[in-house]
Amino acid sequence: MKKKRNEILQMVVLDPEVAILDETDSGLDIDALQTISKGINTFMNDGKAIVLITHYQRLLDYIKPTFVHVMRDGKIIKTGDFSLAQELELKGYEWLKED
Repeated sequence: MKKKRNEILQMVVLDPEVAILDETDSGLDIDALQTISKGINTFMNDGKAIVLITHYQRLLDYIKPTFVHVMRDGKIIKTGDFSLAQELELKGYEWLKED
């Protein structure tokens, strides 16, 4: 938790226009996830962008993305809004092989 919190603090202090957060939810319990999510949501505004890489819906319960992209073999195979994340939670990824 401490390392993840420090990463978010560093992001806020450096104030980049674009930040990439890879597997930010990895290894966090629900309380830590809420804390990290608050930091990310506080950072976000119209002049900022975050590429948030995750495999799980749990993080998206606290951070609502504007766009959702699904990658396979290094290529974006599906793009949508927040509803795509919800659909993935219900169906998994297997149905995307049909597209």
